[in-house]
Amino acid sequence: MNITKLLLLPITVATFGSSVYATPTGEELVKANCASCHTLDMPSPQTMPTFKAPAMEAVLFHVKDAMKDDNKKVKDFIVDYAQNPMRSKTVCESDKVQKFGLMPSLKGKVSPEDLATIADHLIETYPTKGFVTMLTKMLTNDKMNTLKNSPFLMNQDALPHLTKILIENWDKGTLGLTAEQKEKLLVVRTETMTGVKKIKDALNVLETEIIEMTVDDEALKTIQPKVEEVAKLKAQATMIQLKCLKDSLKILNDEQVELLLPFWGV
Repeated sequence: MNITKLLLLPITVATFGSSVYATPTGEELVKANCASCHTLDMPSPQTMPTFKAPAMEAVLFHVKDAMKDDNKKVKDFIVDYAQNPMRSKTVCESDKVQKFGLMPSLKGKVSPEDLATIADHLIETYPTKGFVTMLTKMLTNDKMNTLKNSPFLMNQDALPHLTKILIENWDKGTLGLTAEQKEKLLVVRTETMTGVKKIKDALNVLETEIIEMTVDDEALKTIQPKVEEVAKLKAQATMIQLKCLKDSLKILNDEQVELLLPFWGV
């Protein structure tokens, strides 16, 4: 081998080595470390029930929402949570944690530097406009269905179903419910749900009867007593709703109420 070839050999080896050990991109790291659980594609209402973890679109939607779109906070959260996942740190609804469980820790499996690269890619990529639009439509449809089937006289956002909001945020560390508070709130929720269910069952029977009487072209004066009975039942349900709200607020402290206010229409 001549001297020229000997001098070029280290350069060739170094160049070859740099291509073999090239730093992976954020997209590559996400696919390698996240895609086995979190789908990276746009989810649909039909495919969501089959997932073993929330879609990445949904994960970033909730994280960015919780962090007020502060990218530094989002990045710090992702890097920390991926290494030390805890129920108290979660930002998604508590029922999602119950359904999917906590993610396995990536500590010792993925370096903090690679997690930071992953976080940067996720922040830049998700959620897409298409997902936000789809989610908005889903939430609107859910709200319309809730109003349609509501047993209450008042259904404004400023008068929330507080126990439902609490259950969705049950395990979040930011809310900080104590064991004693949870026990008391569960009693309130049980009493509320039991009372409302009895009324809803009675309403379903009455409303079916009213529809049948109307179709059969019965006189309005014959139908009126049943309509008035429906009104009374809905008034009772509304009072149960108001009692639930007041009883729940007595159990919460001022900081917890303030944290829940964004979920109200106030």
